[in-house]
Amino acid sequence: MGLMVLKLLTEGSSQLGYTLSPQQLRLFELYAQVLSYWSVRMNLTAITDPEEVQVKHFLDSIAIATVLNGVPPESRVIDVGTGAGFPGVPLKVIRPDLRLVLLESIAKKVTFLHHLLAHLGLDGVEVVMGRAEDVARDLAFREQFPVVVSRAVAPLPVLLELTVPFCRLGGMIVAPKSGDVIKEIDLARPALEVLGGQLKEARKVELAGLEGHVLVVVSKVASTPPQYPRRAGMPSKRPIGERGPGGRSSTGVASV
Repeated sequence: MGLMVLKLLTEGSSQLGYTLSPQQLRLFELYAQVLSYWSVRMNLTAITDPEEVQVKHFLDSIAIATVLNGVPPESRVIDVGTGAGFPGVPLKVIRPDLRLVLLESIAKKVTFLHHLLAHLGLDGVEVVMGRAEDVARDLAFREQFPVVVSRAVAPLPVLLELTVPFCRLGGMIVAPKSGDVIKEIDLARPALEVLGGQLKEARKVELAGLEGHVLVVVSKVASTPPQYPRRAGMPSKRPIGERGPGGRSSTGVASV
């Protein structure tokens, strides 16, 4: 891509409040190169155009850092369903002081992540292979993270069941969203109540190319009941609060 061509990334980062160092720009350039090479070999991402990568992958991820300004150094962050490393790896480049866990269930993407991290030379990053529904029941991960991030994984009611169990009390979940975000938030209210979450804010991303993008920020205000997340596949099959047969919700409580 070339450092001189990272104009969109440089300008967009500046608008978000971050001045990228030559080393950070070099890391993003390497990331784009590795992503492009591997996307030819496997279906990592549909977005491969250099300008779109800068905006829709890198800047979309970096925007999350704007709500992490109060998060202290050495804090643990887990990226649930990271795929090709978004948003976790760009966040790590912006905030190298954070300790990052990348959670991914697809083996070929895990292979890519290991290759990417070795290529970028990033320290303090762990790759975990597994489904969120299973890993969230491991006490080494359950309610252990002050920050949980997840991007383009599922509608918000489903996403909350996959992410809130990882978040410790007093922590936050940050999910970039676009489209009818108000409707998604409304549909997610039963899941928030059941899982111990509370909507903190829905912050618009004011950046060219990311119009309509919103950062949904959820605070963890109560411990997640032990039955959540439900077994693999259930959160997406029957989202919390969705009406089932007989007018009963997936929480087992009659819908009104």
